[in-house]
Amino acid sequence: KNCCELQKSTMGIKGLQGFVARVCPDACRMVDLKEMAEKHRIDHPDVMPVIVVDAMSCVRRWYTPESWVCGGQWREYLTVLEDFIETFKAAGIELVFYFDGVVEEKKRDEWIKRRQQNNKEIANLFQFIKTYRKQPGREMFVLPSALPTFTRFALKSLGQKTVCTLQEADFEVAAYALQHNCMGILGQDSDYLIYNTSPYFSIEKLCLDRLVTVMYSREDLCRALGLSVKHLPLFACLLGNDVVPENLLECFWHKCLVTCPSRNKSYNRRTSIILAVANYISKIPCSYSSLKHLEEMLPLGSDKTLLHRGMESYLLPGQQSPWIPLDARNFKMFSGQEETAMCRDKEIFQVLWLLKLNGHFIVVTAYFVFSCSCRPLNFSHPQHSIMQYIVFSSMSPIVCCSPQIPSVFLFSSVSSIAICHLDLSTCICHTHPILFLDGACPLVKEWFVYCGNPLQQPDLIQPVQPSIPGGTPNLKTLWFAKGPDVEKQRYSTFLACFHLQDAMEELQALEAPVAAFCCLLTYLMLQVSSLSLEDLNAFVALILCLKGKSAAELASLQPEIVDSRAVHLGAVLVRGLTTLLMANSACGFPFSMDDLMPWKVFDGKLFQEKYQKSHQSSSVEELLEGNVSNYILLESFVEILRLCRKLSICLSFCFQYSENNMRKYKNVCQFQKMKITIAVY
Repeated sequence: KNCCELQKSTMGIKGLQGFVARVCPDACRMVDLKEMAEKHRIDHPDVMPVIVVDAMSCVRRWYTPESWVCGGQWREYLTVLEDFIETFKAAGIELVFYFDGVVEEKKRDEWIKRRQQNNKEIANLFQFIKTYRKQPGREMFVLPSALPTFTRFALKSLGQKTVCTLQEADFEVAAYALQHNCMGILGQDSDYLIYNTSPYFSIEKLCLDRLVTVMYSREDLCRALGLSVKHLPLFACLLGNDVVPENLLECFWHKCLVTCPSRNKSYNRRTSIILAVANYISKIPCSYSSLKHLEEMLPLGSDKTLLHRGMESYLLPGQQSPWIPLDARNFKMFSGQEETAMCRDKEIFQVLWLLKLNGHFIVVTAYFVFSCSCRPLNFSHPQHSIMQYIVFSSMSPIVCCSPQIPSVFLFSSVSSIAICHLDLSTCICHTHPILFLDGACPLVKEWFVYCGNPLQQPDLIQPVQPSIPGGTPNLKTLWFAKGPDVEKQRYSTFLACFHLQDAMEELQALEAPVAAFCCLLTYLMLQVSSLSLEDLNAFVALILCLKGKSAAELASLQPEIVDSRAVHLGAVLVRGLTTLLMANSACGFPFSMDDLMPWKVFDGKLFQEKYQKSHQSSSVEELLEGNVSNYILLESFVEILRLCRKLSICLSFCFQYSENNMRKYKNVCQFQKMKITIAVY
């Protein structure tokens, strides 16, 4: 199977959606969403038709730009999302987008398995690029680095409601749809056939221009299988899902196949298993004793509660099951008082709770998920919208990173770039102490995917205090205090995370997106010794030339080849932007989040073009497209680099200009030949 099929098969119950299409055609029929919206308005005149979108299962469909391997065509992607939203808006349909917030502990093994599969796909991808020097076909498609993260921000910038969950999104999506009587759920996860909630629409089958798609009917599925909706959670668990591993069910499947052999010889084994398991379930009483009997019969090893937990994971708030009586349920509702008790600082908790109630959130951060239970947060405020949230607990924080293509944390071996997770973790370690309220800095458990990490256990990272005169600022000051002095403190604290506090004045003189980009680029240049002058020129030319280009202009670029090292560098840069987001959040937003978005500072094809020209010794004039204002900004970049002197090795950068070029620009920029010595860490 190609990687797209592999991706789909891991979502929900393996093979179930294909089974429905082949064997139960009545359970998947084409519907017109505009007609359904009109019917919903008639049936529910007081509410607008709402579709809940499982965003994580949609991003592959949303990313339609032709180029995907070079790091992302972010401005093109933004226009795609805008068109998607406007189409539904024109039909009078409101969208609510849900994103996975964390990897639940019970699904950690499945998460690791998927990451290892991603590793293989990306290794094959790089081998193709190195061999053929071009982008492969869509059958090898892998998401550009950090695409889900920045999709969330893009949707917010387009005025959409987004929700980030404290458990996997499918449960929260199903619960929201049920609670708010939504028109349906849009996604690509067969678990939505199992939850007893609103209708499930396929994103894969969606024809956007006509707003028609396939609707999967759990009621029709049940009729075809001889089951009822109350059987579906057990049915899902006995087929294997994220909670109950398939390898524990092989013997059970064999017994079912012996008892109920397939009548149709053309069916594959998976189809036969699905029918045989359904037949078995239809013959047993719906009772707790039947569930206990199954738990004893199945080889569940030391954890006999797997089946129980798997079934309970499909029960939405307010729902009951004949298989699990109320006194056997494991759920626990958390009150505000219990959440406050878990928080180390009640004042911050009270402020956050108030902001939460008003739809405004100051939350942290890109990777931090502090282990405690809390209601899911709805990120709707444009300034305080953050990728995830920090919840205060006495337990050790857990950091997870699931990189897409080709991550800075994955393949340091694909080129001469000696870059791995540790190159950005220095900054992350400096950010950690800002987040702890009482001065304590416990070890942080990190589940990062990087070259050589078997993901058998988390890395334990000791937070490092950033070098700030007077010590690390108080979190309450950074987040909640007001005034020019506090704004300056936020900015300087942010720069300290990147060792750039000495360049504060020069950075503040730049436009915010350029200043943020300069922070990241300078940090990478100082940390990674194998980055060259040609790499620096390519990055600088990228940010300086991107500003005036439209999505259409960027789409028309056609690099002669695809360079694998440039692909890697582009992914490093985009992944680095997520580190900027994390530091910015922790420091109280010295930058607007919008200024840190990739569509402001990066384009994959443009970077390939600048990289190749730079490594072919093109002139600075050609790299900067002859734009006078770009030369002025280049001088600012150079000055900032010059200020970073805390180094043990020296690098000499010499920018050469032809006599014609110097005469052409000397009255504007007063450029001379520059020889700049930079002390590199």
